[in-house]
Formats: sequence, C-alpha cells, structure tokens
Amino acid sequence: MNKEVTVYEPNQRLKIGFFETWVIMFKNIVKSKELIIQLFKRDFFMSYKKSYLGLAWILISPLVGIVSWVFLNSAGILQPGDTPIPFPAYVLLGSSIWGLFMGFYGSAGGTLGAGAGFINQVKYPHEALLIKQTAQHIANFLITFVVNIIVLLLFGVTPSLGILLFPLTAIPLFFLGAGLGLIVSVLSVVASDLTNVINIIMGFVFYAIPIVYQIDKIENPLLQTVVQINPLTYLVTGARDIIVEGTIHYPERYLLVAAISFVFFMLSWRLFYVSEDKVIERMI
Repeated sequence: MNKEVTVYEPNQRLKIGFFETWVIMFKNIVKSKELIIQLFKRDFFMSYKKSYLGLAWILISPLVGIVSWVFLNSAGILQPGDTPIPFPAYVLLGSSIWGLFMGFYGSAGGTLGAGAGFINQVKYPHEALLIKQTAQHIANFLITFVVNIIVLLLFGVTPSLGILLFPLTAIPLFFLGAGLGLIVSVLSVVASDLTNVINIIMGFVFYAIPIVYQIDKIENPLLQTVVQINPLTYLVTGARDIIVEGTIHYPERYLLVAAISFVFFMLSWRLFYVSEDKVIERMI
C-alpha cells in the first residue's frame, strides 16, 4: 500500500511561486470550512457565556461611546459643522464603521494568538484562524448595525437604498485592517511592544477621520492635509455616505484607496504565510 510522503525543507514556503501562494491559501480555507465553523461557534458563544449581560454588551458599548461626543457638542466645545443627519446618529454610525475597521485589524492581529493553545499540537491550515476571527467580528458587528438602523429611524432618518451596497463598501475596510493586522501579528512576535505602539497610533488616527466632525469644518491647514491623505477618511466616510445619502462623495479617491488596500492585503497575507513557521518557532 503506497503512503503519501511529505518532505519538509528549510524555508520551503519561500520557494513557492508568488501567485501560487495565494492559490494554496485559498484552497486551505475551502478545505478547512468545517473547522472554521466549529471554532466560530465555540468562541462566539464562549466569549459571552460568563457575562451577566452577554450579547447586550454589543449594544451597550456603542451607545455609551457616543455620550461623550454628544455632551461636547451640546456644551459647544465640539463644533462638528452641519451634519447631514442628527449628530448622535451621525457619530454612532461613523464610530461603528470605525469599529468595524478596528475589529478587522484586531482579528487579523490576533490570528496566531487565537489558536495558541493548539497551534503547535495540531496540523491544520492556520489561514482558517483569520477567517474564524473575521467571521466572529462580523457577527458582532451585525448586531451593532441593527442598532444603528434603529437609531437612524428614531431620529427620523430613512436609510437610502444604497444601504444594500454597504457590504461592498466594507470590503476595502477588511483589506486594509486585516492587512495591517497580519503584518503586526508577524512583527509583534519579534518586537512585543509593537502592538502597543500601533494601538496608540490608531487612537490618534481616529481623530484624523471625519467621524465626529465634517471635513469642510476643519480650519487647521495641517489637520486638513492629514485628513485628506488619510486613506481611512475615504473608506469610513464612503461607507457612511452610502447608507445615509446613497452616494460616495469622493468616488475616485475611494476607488483608488480600495484598490491599494486590496494589493496591500494580498502582499501582507503572503508575508504572513511565508513567515508563519518562523513566527511559530518564536512562540514556543
């Protein structure tokens, strides 16, 4: 009886063709669909099992988050400009989309850490962890998204038919967030402080996106330049605009950033794949 023999060589993944790498990763995901489903079900319900409020935290967090911004606006400290919809709904929708991006970033950044308990014990395609992590975040976001729609309706705002295109506008957010997260997941094993540094930077990036203010309200030339060159400006506001107004205000810039995000993700994904063995060795 013939048995299949697997031969391992040093730096074996680096010898795989550039495009062949992506084909292998896609095939690994398809083969691992049952594993992805089981891991998703386990981790999604486990994360809320020991909480008294459970899934309610998904609803509470975004609502509490906008209280400070509404207070600053009411006190006259924050001057957001004339928002197209009531300010609380405007902030909630924008911050939720920002949270979607940060969730993609965090899911990819914690890809290897999510399976640390058995990653060295069981042989399976670790690309499955990225999909599982992403699916878990999307499931949480869907609940938040329903809350956003309810808030819009309570404020008398009817979402445009463009809301049907929102999943498409969210894809570039995944590419950029996951691409950045995959790079961080690799580099953080070598430099453990890198994750903290990136998280601090992302905190500042939030303010460089027109989430709690209108872009035409910016008076500082430096901040205006930073906002205009920030790729997330067009991805976040584009996704919000398609829900509220059914159009994207800067379509050319949005499409350019979306294309760059896709290329960035594919390169980051390949970097993750070819360097994964070395990263796992560091985790032992």
